[in-house]
Amino acid sequence: MQVLKEDNVYLWDKGVQKPPEGEFIKLNPDKSISVPDKPIIPFIEGDGIGPEITPAMIRVVNAAVDKAYGTSKKIVWVELLAGDKAEEKTGERLPQETLDFLKEAIVSIKGPLGTPVGKGVRSINSALRRAFDFYSAVRPVYWMGQPTPIPDPHRVDVVVFRENTDDVYAGVEFFSGTDEAKKVRDFLIKEMGAKESGFPEDVGITVKPMSEFKTKRHVRKALRYALETGRKNVAVIGKGNIMKATEGAFINWAFEVAQEPEFAGKVVTDPEAEPGEGQVKLSKVITDQMLMQLVLRPEAWDVIIAQNLNGDYVSDLAAALIGGPGFVPSGNIGDGYALFESTHGTAWDIAGKGIANPLSITLSGAMMLEYLGWKEAAERIYSAVKKTFEDRVGTPDVAAGFQRIGVDAKAVSTLEYAQEIVDRM
Repeated sequence: MQVLKEDNVYLWDKGVQKPPEGEFIKLNPDKSISVPDKPIIPFIEGDGIGPEITPAMIRVVNAAVDKAYGTSKKIVWVELLAGDKAEEKTGERLPQETLDFLKEAIVSIKGPLGTPVGKGVRSINSALRRAFDFYSAVRPVYWMGQPTPIPDPHRVDVVVFRENTDDVYAGVEFFSGTDEAKKVRDFLIKEMGAKESGFPEDVGITVKPMSEFKTKRHVRKALRYALETGRKNVAVIGKGNIMKATEGAFINWAFEVAQEPEFAGKVVTDPEAEPGEGQVKLSKVITDQMLMQLVLRPEAWDVIIAQNLNGDYVSDLAAALIGGPGFVPSGNIGDGYALFESTHGTAWDIAGKGIANPLSITLSGAMMLEYLGWKEAAERIYSAVKKTFEDRVGTPDVAAGFQRIGVDAKAVSTLEYAQEIVDRM
């Protein structure tokens, strides 16, 4: 393996091996994690702008750990391959060695990965979520001082819990005109009593699975988070008024979780009641109502629990309120295993120009530090990023945002922005 000693980074070189320093995080029987002082953390650069923003994130995270803990703690980074680089080097877009190392390391981080269109290639992001059962996508959306399209953006401080393994993303689809679609259509009409008018001969069909087990484990994770972090107002959303067997069931199962012994006296479900000390309030909101409320009064909600598809919509709208997905971190979290990532795409139109905004993956790095229990280091990053906005410094997209509202700003490159953040720690 090639080594960048100044950054504790072990690069992929004809394969991946365990580095000579550092230890793997341990997964405990109760699914909690034990983190050594020098954990081995794998990273995947990603496609498009990934090779630019991922090194920027590593620089910022390393500096935050150093500032917070000196030489007593550090991350040992190991590069894994996936996506375009993996295909070029190994002939596979998701090599088995990557999956094996991720399993051993428990916690990891990655840049954006693309899915080639029209080549029959499955999403690597979806494959990773399935491989490690990352059943909750957790996306905190908060304002840090960047230019935004709404007044008083400090009102936005919400964490979206998006269920990651159910719903239409299961990929069970039958295209119009295929024998498979015809068979499913005939079965639904002849065996299940579906109305033929609702299933023309040219129909395409997507299956929307939603299970009690998957829903309830996701809801438990969200409620635990709300209670642990002191967030009061939790909404469970869905179009249960239309899709009663799936999204309606999701909402009902969420309220069943609220009645479990673990949450007795801690989760308030009475619409007229207010949560007291050490309590949260769980409310039911129809999805389209939530989308409207996020624009009109985003301060009303602290946590939103959603299905896969609705969570996609809601997290993107929430991100737009504070400037876009480039300012939002994300973590895919299961039972102990976690993969943090940038929320935006590969942005091939600006790849290689050194102007990509590294904040999404950098804030995901801070989120990862919190997951490790290294909150002091995470706070260094949050504070430093806020100072860059106060000083009107950022990549060209940030500077242009300030200039649109009549505020002068300094535009810098991707790595220069990382250094600006480091300099303010």
